[in-house]
Amino acid sequence: MSVLVAVTDSPEGIYSLSAAAEEAALLNTDLIAVNLTLAKLDVSGLPADCAVTVVERAGREDRDPVAAVLDELDEYPNVTRLVIGIRKRSRVGKALLGSVSQRLLLTSPVSVLAVKAP
Repeated sequence: MSVLVAVTDSPEGIYSLSAAAEEAALLNTDLIAVNLTLAKLDVSGLPADCAVTVVERAGREDRDPVAAVLDELDEYPNVTRLVIGIRKRSRVGKALLGSVSQRLLLTSPVSVLAVKAP
Protein backbone atom coordinates (compact mmCIF):
# COMPACT_ATOMS: atom_id res chain seq x y z
CA MET A 1 0.00 0.00 0.00
CA SER A 2 1.31 3.46 -0.94
CA VAL A 3 0.20 7.07 -1.18
CA LEU A 4 0.85 8.95 -4.43
CA VAL A 5 0.90 12.75 -4.60
CA ALA A 6 0.81 14.94 -7.68
CA VAL A 7 3.09 17.92 -6.99
CA THR A 8 2.85 21.09 -9.05
CA ASP A 9 4.84 24.29 -8.58
CA SER A 10 1.81 26.14 -7.18
CA PRO A 11 1.25 26.78 -3.45
CA GLU A 12 -1.47 24.10 -3.58
CA GLY A 13 0.96 21.59 -5.07
CA ILE A 14 3.61 22.28 -2.45
CA TYR A 15 1.02 21.97 0.33
CA SER A 16 -0.24 18.68 -1.13
CA LEU A 17 3.25 17.22 -0.67
CA SER A 18 3.26 17.89 3.07
CA ALA A 19 -0.36 16.70 3.40
CA ALA A 20 0.54 13.50 1.56
CA ALA A 21 3.48 12.93 3.92
CA GLU A 22 1.06 13.22 6.86
CA GLU A 23 -1.37 10.81 5.17
CA ALA A 24 1.43 8.29 4.51
CA ALA A 25 2.51 8.52 8.15
CA LEU A 26 -1.09 8.05 9.29
CA LEU A 27 -1.42 4.95 7.10
CA ASN A 28 2.10 3.77 7.99
CA THR A 29 3.10 3.45 4.36
CA ASP A 30 5.51 4.96 1.85
CA LEU A 31 5.01 8.05 -0.31
CA ILE A 32 5.43 8.41 -4.05
CA ALA A 33 5.69 12.01 -5.31
CA VAL A 34 5.03 12.65 -8.99
CA ASN A 35 6.95 15.80 -9.85
CA LEU A 36 4.82 17.76 -12.34
CA THR A 37 7.10 20.80 -12.14
CA LEU A 38 9.90 21.43 -14.57
CA ALA A 39 12.43 21.80 -11.75
CA LYS A 40 13.92 19.41 -9.23
CA LEU A 41 11.47 18.64 -6.42
CA ASP A 42 12.60 19.77 -2.96
CA VAL A 43 11.64 17.18 -0.33
CA SER A 44 13.92 18.55 2.38
CA GLY A 45 10.94 19.94 4.31
CA LEU A 46 9.42 16.50 4.84
CA PRO A 47 9.91 14.60 8.11
CA ALA A 48 13.12 12.56 8.28
CA ASP A 49 11.20 9.32 8.77
CA CYS A 50 9.11 9.83 5.60
CA ALA A 51 10.10 7.28 2.95
CA VAL A 52 9.52 9.23 -0.26
CA THR A 53 10.19 8.18 -3.84
CA VAL A 54 10.28 11.06 -6.31
CA VAL A 55 9.14 10.24 -9.83
CA GLU A 56 10.30 12.83 -12.33
CA ARG A 57 7.98 13.80 -15.14
CA ALA A 58 8.75 11.78 -18.25
CA GLY A 59 8.04 12.59 -21.86
CA ARG A 60 7.51 15.93 -23.52
CA GLU A 61 7.37 19.08 -21.38
CA ASP A 62 3.88 19.85 -22.69
CA ARG A 63 2.56 16.39 -21.80
CA ASP A 64 -0.85 16.36 -20.14
CA PRO A 65 -0.28 16.26 -16.36
CA VAL A 66 -3.41 14.15 -15.83
CA ALA A 67 -2.07 11.51 -18.20
CA ALA A 68 1.28 11.60 -16.39
CA VAL A 69 -0.36 10.97 -13.00
CA LEU A 70 -2.65 8.23 -14.34
CA ASP A 71 0.34 6.54 -15.98
CA GLU A 72 2.15 6.51 -12.64
CA LEU A 73 -0.92 5.02 -10.97
CA ASP A 74 -0.72 2.22 -13.54
CA GLU A 75 3.01 1.88 -12.92
CA TYR A 76 2.51 1.53 -9.15
CA PRO A 77 -0.46 -0.81 -8.64
CA ASN A 78 0.00 -0.81 -4.85
CA VAL A 79 -1.12 2.84 -4.58
CA THR A 80 -4.35 3.11 -2.62
CA ARG A 81 -4.67 6.88 -2.29
CA LEU A 82 -3.95 9.89 -4.50
CA VAL A 83 -3.37 13.30 -2.88
CA ILE A 84 -3.91 16.47 -4.91
CA GLY A 85 -3.95 20.17 -4.12
CA ILE A 86 -6.99 22.23 -5.09
CA ARG A 87 -7.84 25.92 -5.18
CA LYS A 88 -11.06 27.87 -5.36
CA ARG A 89 -12.26 28.64 -8.88
CA SER A 90 -14.95 30.99 -10.07
CA ARG A 91 -18.16 29.73 -11.67
CA VAL A 92 -16.96 30.92 -15.06
CA GLY A 93 -13.64 29.15 -14.54
CA LYS A 94 -15.46 25.94 -13.68
CA ALA A 95 -17.76 26.19 -16.69
CA LEU A 96 -15.25 27.15 -19.35
CA LEU A 97 -11.95 25.69 -18.25
CA GLY A 98 -11.20 22.21 -16.98
CA SER A 99 -8.66 21.77 -14.24
CA VAL A 100 -6.10 19.10 -13.59
CA SER A 101 -7.54 18.54 -10.11
CA GLN A 102 -11.09 18.17 -11.39
CA ARG A 103 -10.05 15.71 -14.08
CA LEU A 104 -8.06 13.65 -11.56
CA LEU A 105 -11.02 13.59 -9.17
CA LEU A 106 -13.24 12.26 -11.94
CA THR A 107 -10.88 9.75 -13.52
CA SER A 108 -8.68 8.39 -10.74
CA PRO A 109 -9.01 4.64 -10.19
CA VAL A 110 -8.08 5.06 -6.50
CA SER A 111 -9.44 7.18 -3.64
CA VAL A 112 -8.51 10.87 -3.87
CA LEU A 113 -7.68 13.15 -0.97
CA ALA A 114 -8.08 16.76 -2.15
CA VAL A 115 -6.39 19.34 0.10
CA LYS A 116 -6.59 23.12 0.11
CA ALA A 117 -3.61 25.26 1.07
CA PRO A 118 -4.30 27.40 4.15
